[in-house]
Amino acid sequence: MAPNQKLYQRIADSIAAEIASGAYEPGARLPAERDLAEQFEVSRPTIREAMIALEIRGLVGAKKGSGIYVSTTPPETALIAPELDVGAFELIEARILFESEAAALAAAAIDEPQLAELRALLGEMKQERDTDAAFDADKRFHIAIAAATGNSLIISVIEMLWAVREQSPLCVHMFARARRKGVTPRANEHELIVDALAQHDPQRARDAMRAHLRRVTDDLLDATKLELMEKAEADFAEQLRRVSARKAV
Repeated sequence: MAPNQKLYQRIADSIAAEIASGAYEPGARLPAERDLAEQFEVSRPTIREAMIALEIRGLVGAKKGSGIYVSTTPPETALIAPELDVGAFELIEARILFESEAAALAAAAIDEPQLAELRALLGEMKQERDTDAAFDADKRFHIAIAAATGNSLIISVIEMLWAVREQSPLCVHMFARARRKGVTPRANEHELIVDALAQHDPQRARDAMRAHLRRVTDDLLDATKLELMEKAEADFAEQLRRVSARKAV
């Protein structure tokens, strides 16, 4: 494993090496996500990130209703691993750890002007819904909670996590998929966080933030699964079109 290599990258590289060695031949079906998770002793979200990384390389693709298959004609550069950096699931895992505790700390320290700012941002999320403005309000909401802790290091860490979300190619790729599937900031969950902060209840704020970010993980799992399924359906439809065209000749 290369220095600082991410877990999903190690798994993607391992599977890519098996493909290159012939362990998985062109057109062969890869083991199920659950089986790969057991084989590599990692979570299924980590396997999902590895599969998406392999898909981006052009090494694998989905087939309708049957799973992930090795590409029959991978591009010449497919075995060159791009530096995709942090995946969305890894990022959210870190956000759950830091932002949940930041919310608990903020609950003890937050004042009325800071609560008013959060309510204004919540209003923007509700009004703008799936626009860029709504996603920007989501980011500012979470950073405002960090600011309410009054701890400059906590603020820096959470700002850094959001910077990773915007700069890591794999993260950007996965969140863009989710947005295309209609995933938008969950205003109702943000409202529960504000209510807990307004009550100055650290445990309730911690739980509300944790529950919100876990649902973000669920949204990403659904969105990436749907993306693969729809790609497979599109490929299947194209195959049907070609067969029909041949029959007409």
